[in-house]
Amino acid sequence: MTPRTALGALHIGALMFGLTGVFGKLAAASPAIIVFGRAAFAVIALAFFARFASSTGWQKLEAVDWRRLLLSGLLLAGHWVSFFIAVKVAGVAIATLGFASFPAFTVILEGLIFRERIRANEILLVVLVSVGLVLVTPDFDLASEATSGLLWAVGSGLLFALLSLTNRASSGRIPAVQAALCQNVVVALCLLPVAAPGLSEVRAIDWLWIGLLGVFCTGVAHSLFVASLAVIKARTAAVVFALEPVYGITVAWLLFGENPTLRMLIGGALIIIAIVLSSSLSGSSSKKSVTAEAASH
Repeated sequence: MTPRTALGALHIGALMFGLTGVFGKLAAASPAIIVFGRAAFAVIALAFFARFASSTGWQKLEAVDWRRLLLSGLLLAGHWVSFFIAVKVAGVAIATLGFASFPAFTVILEGLIFRERIRANEILLVVLVSVGLVLVTPDFDLASEATSGLLWAVGSGLLFALLSLTNRASSGRIPAVQAALCQNVVVALCLLPVAAPGLSEVRAIDWLWIGLLGVFCTGVAHSLFVASLAVIKARTAAVVFALEPVYGITVAWLLFGENPTLRMLIGGALIIIAIVLSSSLSGSSSKKSVTAEAASH
């Protein structure tokens, strides 16, 4: 890859990640079936990439690696299921913005787990996300579907932060594609018992959306990020990664007529600024960090 083609690949990857909620809404299936299908198709796509496009050898896994991959696979399953519940309940825009709260959770969890001191700019990040979520909240009534959907999305963001930190702890040893493939195998196996009774009722068109979700929004998008990081600076990749909510919300607006209110737009802008800010924090834009986030999505 040249720097120009790598930058283009990054934007295509961010667009594909942003389409996750769109394909999830198009597929008329339960979140469990969507996540199972996404993981199964992702395993095929990642295996193909590892076999024919990746030059990185696979690492022999030890017991501690298997435990971490099992934990991260369970977190990934929870993250995806809660996100697609949010999409079904509240729509793509609210689900995407609620999930985008993950930088605030990452800052807080790093302080709690790694005993790191929270800096002033990180406090600003948490404040921006908090204010943004307040503005995005359609109604402060837990009986409201939009509000409950936003809570599911925020829960997805929390699980994503936990997953990202777990991946970051092991990404120095396990190649990114190998880790992502193993995690998706865990997701598929976990969701199979729940999804199996309804698989025969899934329509062909819904399998198409789920297949696109697994192949492009997971396998191809992740592979593009990994390949482009060999050429592009990690900080540039992190900023491009922050555009994912913009792509997702724009496509949802064009396809489903999900017109965001001015208040929601302001709240979304604050959350996206927080994501960019998190990319600029000292030490947060390493290739290890960005790859961990891409693998978590």
